[in-house]
Amino acid sequence: MMKYLISLLLSIVFVYATPVLSPAWQLDVNASVKDMVLHNGTLVMGTDNGTLKVYDLKEKKFTKTITLPKVKDFMGDLMPPKVFSVDAIESKYVLLSDSGEGGYVNVWLNEAEKTTQIISSKDKKVIVKVRFIDATHVLFGYLSNEVGLYDLENHKELYTVQLSESKFSDFALNETKKQVVFACESGVLNVVDVLTGKVIKVLQGQNLDNVHMVDFKKDIVSAAGQDRRAALYEVNTGKGTYISSDFFIYATGLSPSAKKVAFTMDEENTITVYNRNDKSKIVELKGQHSTLNSIIFEDEDTVFASANNSVVMMWKL
Repeated sequence: MMKYLISLLLSIVFVYATPVLSPAWQLDVNASVKDMVLHNGTLVMGTDNGTLKVYDLKEKKFTKTITLPKVKDFMGDLMPPKVFSVDAIESKYVLLSDSGEGGYVNVWLNEAEKTTQIISSKDKKVIVKVRFIDATHVLFGYLSNEVGLYDLENHKELYTVQLSESKFSDFALNETKKQVVFACESGVLNVVDVLTGKVIKVLQGQNLDNVHMVDFKKDIVSAAGQDRRAALYEVNTGKGTYISSDFFIYATGLSPSAKKVAFTMDEENTITVYNRNDKSKIVELKGQHSTLNSIIFEDEDTVFASANNSVVMMWKL
């Protein structure tokens, strides 16, 4: 009888235990990855050694490297700049890098194998993140929690709008790139109309502290909170909920359908994938040993992630 009960208990534990997956694939970039996007079957990565690298997932090789000029550090020595943010559209690439001068940044545009500077340290801008809206416009996220839309053809910002007094953390565009959600240290999220810079919805109540990262798909926003809350909002209604964690949550990502959502949920940098509707666990993704800075669903069952190290990982759910 006792053996039967033990067997039954073990069977129950086995049935309800969350599956754990190791990476199906790893890529060593030979430099710490600071930002990563998926573009037309390629991974586009910004690194801390002054490069943007493009890796073709089908060809299984690096197909492009953009190297930025070295900058002087505080000791006056020439060093590769850190490339903090990158994006790609068509055959264009945008790079945000440090300038080595007073915390100000440089922004670069690479097109037709030529790299030109569109923002320099002389402009005295403290931009944290850049993303293409279309081939001629780039969205800026400022440390001061301002949103700016830059016109590449006319070389000027069409607007700069202050969203709050809190420090900026992250932004994420929706699929159409007509709306963007901005996160900051207060935990309040602002959904902004990209064309005008106007706030169209304020999402609040689920995170009470700094939101490190957001994602935005199918009218759903996910938010990774320092307050150990993995928040989810419906933009149309403004209604939200959250999943509690025992550790700070640094990263999040939504699947293309937004039926699945991923969060880093522990100090081991485990990525936990949930069914968004009922918040039930689907799987835990193990392997990364540094703080994650991106989680990207290529499709409903393929997840890429980069961290503050040189190794990009992929899991198959």
